[in-house]
Amino acid sequence: MGLFVHEDPYYDPTVRQVGFNRYKQLLSQYAFSWIKLNLLTVLGALPLAAGIGYAILSSSILVLIPLSILGGMIWGPFLAGLYDGILRGLRDAPESWWTAWRKSWRQNGRESLLPGAILGLLIGMYAFMAALFWWSETPQTPGTLALYLFSGALFLLLNTLYWPQLVLFRQTTLNRVRNIILFTVKYFWRMAGVTLLQLVYLLVFVLLAPWTLLLVPILGLWYIVFLSQFLIYERMDQELGIEEKFQASCVHSHS
Repeated sequence: MGLFVHEDPYYDPTVRQVGFNRYKQLLSQYAFSWIKLNLLTVLGALPLAAGIGYAILSSSILVLIPLSILGGMIWGPFLAGLYDGILRGLRDAPESWWTAWRKSWRQNGRESLLPGAILGLLIGMYAFMAALFWWSETPQTPGTLALYLFSGALFLLLNTLYWPQLVLFRQTTLNRVRNIILFTVKYFWRMAGVTLLQLVYLLVFVLLAPWTLLLVPILGLWYIVFLSQFLIYERMDQELGIEEKFQASCVHSHS
């Protein structure tokens, strides 16, 4: 990891690091596994992308809604597997990426169908609105664009905090939403920064398409999910007791 940054003489890859050293440590240990998870997640998103693309080309909202919901349901378990794999890396879980991915399908597959359907529908609606903006003969007002970007940022924030809870804990949707609100209020500026980072990342991929599409299989989903979770993981662990609960479950399973 010394190719672009100076190596810390006190850096020990066998010891759990903090700060930027932890970032380097996680990438050196898990980046290749996460790229493979990313490929699976991108494959799982193809039905959703194809459905949205067909609906936009046919200019039909009636086609968009069912295809987005169905595509989102297909994608949900794949996305849950990506979040699960990244969060396992953040807490240094011992399973291989393939074992963890299959386990995620067994544990989270059914529960991720409804959130996936909602996610797919919202992505479809945002993509359709973007197409309408592009087709419009008159430019959109700054207020319209600001509202579009703000609602998109809120959507990203909800996803950033909802999917980790889905793959980590068995909870009701109401409890997850409550945790999202409380966590966002307590760590407002950090969540605002993480959300803005995701929004900029997404805009870069959209505005520089089709060239950025070449990066999607390698970099597209996993890196921004990893970076976002890395920036909030310590706070989430403090508030939700992630590692304490998993250590307790490991002790219980071996007793």
